[in-house]
Amino acid sequence: MIPVTTFAGRSVALFGLGGSGLATALSLKAGGATVIACDDNPDSMARAAAQGIHTADLREADWSTFAALVLAPGVPLTHPVPHWTVERAKAAGLEIIGDIELFCRERETSAPDAPFVAITGTNGKSTTTALIAHILGQAGRDVQMGGNIGTAILSLEPPSAARVHVIELSSFQIDLTPSLKPSVGVLLNITPDHLDRHGAMENYAGIKERLIRGSDLAVIGIDDGFSRAIAERREGASLRIHVGTGAGPAGGLVVRDTGIFDDAGTQVADISGIGSLRGAHNGQNAAVAVAVSRALGVADAAIQAGLRSFPGLPHRMEEVGRRGRVLFVNDSKATNADSTEKALTAFRDIHWILGGKAKEGGIFPLVPFFDRIAHAYLIGAASDAFAATLQGAVPFTRCETLDVATRAAAEGAAAAGAPEPVVLLSPACASYDQFRSFEDRGNQFRELVRALP
Repeated sequence: MIPVTTFAGRSVALFGLGGSGLATALSLKAGGATVIACDDNPDSMARAAAQGIHTADLREADWSTFAALVLAPGVPLTHPVPHWTVERAKAAGLEIIGDIELFCRERETSAPDAPFVAITGTNGKSTTTALIAHILGQAGRDVQMGGNIGTAILSLEPPSAARVHVIELSSFQIDLTPSLKPSVGVLLNITPDHLDRHGAMENYAGIKERLIRGSDLAVIGIDDGFSRAIAERREGASLRIHVGTGAGPAGGLVVRDTGIFDDAGTQVADISGIGSLRGAHNGQNAAVAVAVSRALGVADAAIQAGLRSFPGLPHRMEEVGRRGRVLFVNDSKATNADSTEKALTAFRDIHWILGGKAKEGGIFPLVPFFDRIAHAYLIGAASDAFAATLQGAVPFTRCETLDVATRAAAEGAAAAGAPEPVVLLSPACASYDQFRSFEDRGNQFRELVRALP
């Protein structure tokens, strides 16, 4: 745990008692603050009270006694409408911050030179965060990994000059972190997402840019317009990452074929044959990890060893099994067309399992990749809409449920003449029509594959 001492002796209102909220309340209390915590869920309130946190209905509180409102990142700050606690805090003239801001203030107070790597972007954040942490750990560094990737930042060990914090940040978290100043800030890419929470693409991109503006060193993917514009506005040290052909960007790295090259054309890393880093998007993730690791003083040989030994993350193009020639890949994290595009470009002869609760635009953006698909297997609420898009372009079977689709796809792939057909679960949909989460969906797929003959 990181005790938060910057509010010692003061009273703080806290709303949102999920995993990160509870960790924040405990850290504030350990640092000497008086915490009054609240949540809309009575069970969350009860869990917090059982751990010694003072809980109360903040509607009845005297907000003039608080020094700040600490808000969980999932609670609306601006759109579609501010949460009622936000309105109360503004009326009282209070700052509204999150747990990442508390970490930044504690680092600035206790260990301002402590290495802090912050990663954001629409896609690839978790893989890149895990890959950087893996490379540093394999090289013998003391690494703490957390944030949006799963472990609350204040549950980690405290910052120190000998310890590297590698932290994934969502736009929600950045929005609550006004003093964000990482040693190395990473922006992977920006595509439309969370517009219901930010109101417009310009707002969303502007929040992502905050991370870059505050970084000592910025590592920026330049393959989309918003990120490229941010790179051009960046003042001070920056490294640019490009996936494609031609020379690399000045002072940056380019991913070409299966290698990563510097701007002089020298190969600095080989990613060929690494199953956990398939596809151009993972080429970008790997190049960013190489750039960050080099900036932190890791030797190229150690970086290469870390890339080779990276196991990947569950539900992100995760190889879950083979049956003869057939490869089974769990990409359940692909909850929109943009994410699924990454998987479709990484394989051919695809037996594609897709469907669920559709996002805006459906799978129409994936039409250019339909020639890679041997057969599609439809599940869930989006079946009718997706069938209409596939009609006449890709043969498909309506399967309704994942178990039926997995068996049908396995049989279809085994009967195909391709040298390595792929059964790919990459739904391009949210999971909530049939599953608790994308993790639940991916776990069920993994078990279904293991149960195949």
